Amino acid sequence: MVPSMGGAAVVSESRTDRPVSGRTRSEAVPPFQRFLEANRVTVYRFLLAAVGRDDADDVFQETFLSALRAYPRVHDGGRLDHWVLRIASRKAIDHHRGTARRPSPIGGLPEVAGGSVEETTDPRDPLWGAVRSLPARQRVAVVLRHVLDRSYADIAEAMGGTEQAARANVSHGTKRLRELMT
Repeated sequence: MVPSMGGAAVVSESRTDRPVSGRTRSEAVPPFQRFLEANRVTVYRFLLAAVGRDDADDVFQETFLSALRAYPRVHDGGRLDHWVLRIASRKAIDHHRGTARRPSPIGGLPEVAGGSVEETTDPRDPLWGAVRSLPARQRVAVVLRHVLDRSYADIAEAMGGTEQAARANVSHGTKRLRELMT
């Protein structure tokens, strides 16, 4: 049996060349370093908006560590971008769920080097404060839709739900943001 990670990448315990989802050919899986370089900017932008500047680096590392652990079982490299965004979405949701259980830092934090990825959010901007106040699933859905310009089908895939649930999360999150910003 070949489980599908939401249709994003095909992962299996055994290495067989069986057709997947009606396709007879699968795309070659690139080396992990090439995969990382191709997807790091998009994932980091998503995480900046989804979890904030202070936690984006940690959640980014957790995302790619999880991807690295599963990467040897990936057989189809065709939709790896969707697969890694699904991992990042789940890590962002897990991060927000665990926030209440983690201690909060006291005092100022040192500035974090941004590297080659431009930060797209200003932490002092009231809009991003409002986005961070949304429930985790709404926040992830709104960021995927309005920051990364993903389709509802892609959002549903990334969040592991239905397209209808993705539309509802985006709609409720957007409505809440309008209420908070007026």
